[in-house]
Amino acid sequence: MNLNSTMDKAELTTAVRFLGIDPGLNRTGYALLQQSVKGPVLCEGGIIRSNQEANLAARVHEIASGIREVIAEYHPDVMVIEQVFTTPRFPKSSIIMAHARGAILFAAHDAGVPVVHYTPTQIKKLITGSGRASKEQIQHAIKSELGLKTILEPNDVADAFAAALCHYHTIRVTCL
Repeated sequence: MNLNSTMDKAELTTAVRFLGIDPGLNRTGYALLQQSVKGPVLCEGGIIRSNQEANLAARVHEIASGIREVIAEYHPDVMVIEQVFTTPRFPKSSIIMAHARGAILFAAHDAGVPVVHYTPTQIKKLITGSGRASKEQIQHAIKSELGLKTILEPNDVADAFAAALCHYHTIRVTCL
């Protein structure tokens, strides 16, 4: 998904790039957000998929390789990733997400990209005003804030943009 902006060449070379990540073992969403004088600009977003038929080691490697490619192509200044959350009803989901996060964090560290972590609740609250917002509410909030004609799909990409936007707004507020 190419979401190229209308930024001029000078802005593109000096603006901070935020790589948002929505970690998952089946699908990891990524989104590149860049600062501009007019506000946040979407540059790129997509999905890294792992082969569900492969063993766990191969799937984790696919995620890490995909993240390495994204980092090599877009040279982010910072990676923003959702923290693992646990629920007593679905403990296996947390463990599976932890495997994906480990691969992602390894790739970022290996490339020298600093990583910032936010909880899903922090991201949702900052983007929508509610820490319990649905995926659809996140998609619509991003569409509205960035002036998009359609919502971002799949929701993994929207969630990755939400993570990047969360950090964008957090550092913008703390720098004022």
